[in-house]
Amino acid sequence: MSDTTTSTLEGRTIAVLATDGVEEVELTQPRSAVENAGGTVRLISLRAGDIQAMNADVNAAGTYPVDQLASDAAIDSFDALILPGGTTNPDRLRQDSNAVAFVRDFVRSGKPVAVICHGPWTLVEADVVRGRTLTSYPSVRTDIRNAGGTVVDEEVVIDGNLVSSRNPDDLPAFCKVIVDVFADSPS
Repeated sequence: MSDTTTSTLEGRTIAVLATDGVEEVELTQPRSAVENAGGTVRLISLRAGDIQAMNADVNAAGTYPVDQLASDAAIDSFDALILPGGTTNPDRLRQDSNAVAFVRDFVRSGKPVAVICHGPWTLVEADVVRGRTLTSYPSVRTDIRNAGGTVVDEEVVIDGNLVSSRNPDDLPAFCKVIVDVFADSPS
């Protein structure tokens, strides 16, 4: 339950859908924000084992253990979803029918979905941006418009159950907003 000073995510389980090529800070900072607010984070991916994160898309960073496969993930097990970017990560996710179905079902469920940087590519593939307003990395904006979405250039955009940010520079604001939105959503 939220109080006036701190949002709490105790008892909430948040899915992070990512694969090899994820931008490390876009994975680790939201994950830490959720865990620091008392939430549990589960890394969902395309294959078992570890995923390789990157810095600036081209420099290998840390590896992170996968908790569950997208093919086995059910939205009923989660209270919210985070879609980090990196160019390779969402490009791989949008080619996997299980990942796309998971994202589509999650958005349609009304549960909160937070997406940053290149992450909206997966939303575009899931056909859930039509009539929605969001922001993203500049190179993704044409894809959002072509899929029927409206793009704005703002630090954080909230449209219904979608929360979006442009790039890693927006992470402090993005992390604060997603914790608040996740805490305020029905569990």
